[in-house]
Amino acid sequence: MNRPPEGRASTGQKFEQALEKALDPLATALKRATTSTPKPAAPAAPGKPGLEISPLAVPFPTIPPIGGVEIATARAGFYKHERDDLVVFRFARGTTCAGVFTRHKIGSAPVDWCKRQLDGTGGGADVRGLVVNAGCANAFTGKAGADAARRTASELAKRFGCRQRDVMLASTGVIGVVLDDRKITARLNDIETALDADTHPTEQWARAGQGIMTTDTFPKGAYAECRIEGHTVRIAGIAKGSGMIAPDMATMLGFIVTDAAIAPPVLRALLGLHVRTTFNSVTVDGDTSTNDTCLLFATGASGAPRIGRVGDRRLKEFSAALDKVMLNLAHQLVRDGEGATKFVRVTVEGAASPASARKLAKSIADSPLVKTALAGEDANWGRVVMAVGKTEEPVDRDRLAIRFGPHVAAVDGAPSPTYDEAKMSAYMKNAEIDITVDVGSGRASATVWTCDLTKRYVEINGDYRS
Repeated sequence: MNRPPEGRASTGQKFEQALEKALDPLATALKRATTSTPKPAAPAAPGKPGLEISPLAVPFPTIPPIGGVEIATARAGFYKHERDDLVVFRFARGTTCAGVFTRHKIGSAPVDWCKRQLDGTGGGADVRGLVVNAGCANAFTGKAGADAARRTASELAKRFGCRQRDVMLASTGVIGVVLDDRKITARLNDIETALDADTHPTEQWARAGQGIMTTDTFPKGAYAECRIEGHTVRIAGIAKGSGMIAPDMATMLGFIVTDAAIAPPVLRALLGLHVRTTFNSVTVDGDTSTNDTCLLFATGASGAPRIGRVGDRRLKEFSAALDKVMLNLAHQLVRDGEGATKFVRVTVEGAASPASARKLAKSIADSPLVKTALAGEDANWGRVVMAVGKTEEPVDRDRLAIRFGPHVAAVDGAPSPTYDEAKMSAYMKNAEIDITVDVGSGRASATVWTCDLTKRYVEINGDYRS
């Protein structure tokens, strides 16, 4: 067999070298990962077996007592492995509630249940309980799923001495499987015992955060305080979501409790206001869940005066604190994106309108080509240009500017004359990355948070039902 002279590549070798250069940056990143020195195994996540805790995970916060709410968890058996998958909240009499839900055309039975109860006359005026299960979404299950949801609410209502309409429901897990509500009923005695136990609030919230996890790798919690007429008001919340995250109202599941006294219409207005810039401004994979639910409860136990009007000035500090909790939780969803290694903020400036800025930012954040370039630590601003131009939103090509962090990649519709590849490459190795695009069409702006797209996302979702 003839060999090419030493020092000269064969035609086949040249082709392979050219092909390697043309491959997506993700391939380069994966090659580096497989040839580098093995690292110690990452700690296992407390949810689904085989998952490692996200490198972007944040610690669960300390949450002090919030009057008017107790939380308990149990293992109902929706998962094969040993873990809690049932969470129950018990609220004091007079607790108010508001919710926002998925706009998905095939909403789940729990979503239908909550919307019907909260939208009715007097809805949300006296909510006494919340039942959440993981492992079964109870979505696309027809009348059988709806009956299972109703029976679940009825059973808890009997225990809490309230109407079944005063019990909220939420489910997450596999779509197309009818909820076996007998598994929930069988654990309600244990739940009641746990509700009456002297368990520290932080532990209650953390257990609940773990109990609602599916492919999440860490429990997500947030806490904030504010003042209303001299009274300290507390706000705490948990959320779950790792994949199928491109909310169209809220997040996959989010539950927030405050000890403020606020009427249901005011809670609805506040929730709707802050959802747009928090839960509706994150994306992992561009897919919206059938079960997206965010519920906000107000127990009134703080002693602060009741607020019954949306325009009440006393809401200003509370509104800011609520936004802080919701944004914190939304960011954690992205940090726990399936297989994520980069937390990315995409900001669009100079847009014709806020709505236009938002569409442009989401186009960038949802682009698989942009997200794989991020995984490969490549500042491929050409892909950002692609994601901007495909939206049909107003864009001035000759004024377009792109930055990665402080580094300018493009300006006035062309590559920047000060572009520094070495500095840009060093910046792209960071775990947190900012992408800023000025489209030169106006003065509006919007920010969307996303993560990179790695091989692990494919692996996790390929094994989802196994």
